[in-house]
Amino acid sequence: METTPNEHASNQQASDERASSDPAINELDDGLLSRVKVIEDQPLPTRAAAYGQVHDELRQRLEGTDRHNG
Repeated sequence: METTPNEHASNQQASDERASSDPAINELDDGLLSRVKVIEDQPLPTRAAAYGQVHDELRQRLEGTDRHNG
């Protein structure tokens, strides 16, 4: 099921509002949202590689958090 451009914009606005009101999300952002917006504007092959890099960085971050808190 695909979303229309209006639904997508509405969903994005709701997501942005939640992020701005939740300090935990803002703290974890570290530019991730702006980085994703830049990635979305790139050609598909470049996008795929960039998302792979973001995935690896987030995984490393999460695994590091588990080691420090566990």
